[in-house]
Amino acid sequence: MAESLTFNALSGTQKAAIFLLAMGESYIKKIFSQMDDEEVREISIAMASLGVVDAHLVEQVLQAFAQNMKAPSTLVGTFEGTEKLLSKVLPAARHKNILNEIRGPAGRTMWDKLENVNEEVLAHYLQNEYPQTVAVIISRLSAEHAAKVLAYLPENFVMDVIMRLLRLETVQKDVLDSIEQTLKTDFMTGLTNQDVQDSTVRVAEIFNHLDRTTENRLMTGLFERNREVAEHIRSLMFTFEDLIRLDDKTIQTVLRAVDRGKIALALKGASEQVKSVIFKNMSERARVMLSEDIEALGAVRLRDVDAAQAEIVSLIKQMAVRGDIEIPETGEVEEMIG
Repeated sequence: MAESLTFNALSGTQKAAIFLLAMGESYIKKIFSQMDDEEVREISIAMASLGVVDAHLVEQVLQAFAQNMKAPSTLVGTFEGTEKLLSKVLPAARHKNILNEIRGPAGRTMWDKLENVNEEVLAHYLQNEYPQTVAVIISRLSAEHAAKVLAYLPENFVMDVIMRLLRLETVQKDVLDSIEQTLKTDFMTGLTNQDVQDSTVRVAEIFNHLDRTTENRLMTGLFERNREVAEHIRSLMFTFEDLIRLDDKTIQTVLRAVDRGKIALALKGASEQVKSVIFKNMSERARVMLSEDIEALGAVRLRDVDAAQAEIVSLIKQMAVRGDIEIPETGEVEEMIG
């Protein structure tokens, strides 16, 4: 933890970060202007992760820099503080790139960062690279992470990579530097940007798992704050009411996969439009039986209805992932209606 930091345990980068924070914004601006982006990035990462720095430790760092000045009060290094600081001492484009790097997968070196990348995502990227390049990259990962990545690669490709791994000798520094730079520019930067772009997708997934009351409350609040974002998130969500977006063939496929009792319970809280879509895609005998099931349920608890609807929605999404059905985008449905 940051509170337990000792002078002897500090890295050179951490000492530089503490020193610069103690000196203030004007001094940082002058120093950063003389550094390249990689140096600024490393110190910024250290600043953002310092946490609370004891005043005594600050004094030790300042003395180590041979500065004749009085020790200041306790410092706090946080991401928010570093973000504010960089916005004042660096051009907008430059400080944005550095912050994106800090927000990205954690780690000081490129290989540290790769250890924090989801194995499926990394495998998807690597399968388009030369096997020899992949072998070098895999050799730099931990055995555990490398095994998980290989599991997602095509079998023939994996065997080629493994054979090259067996023959792999010491990699020249210029080759390794070239691979690191390619990873940084072509993969890590794209991954960071994708993480930002996918934030609305993530929120939509979270909203899909909320109970109806909470979802309505939060969505209403979101519409009040940012209608454009709220509408985009709503378009990404798939709820039980969105069954009306599915074509007849898909509805029939779903109905064959869901227990009739579950459908009856889910329809107790559904709109007439959804009920109409369901009944339209059933035989007359099945419609009669389902209607009787719904009637026999009597009064039911809302949370039980929500749970039944959520279970059906989850099944629909699983079927879509497997390729059994397709869920059209909202825009596609609107075009068909229009």
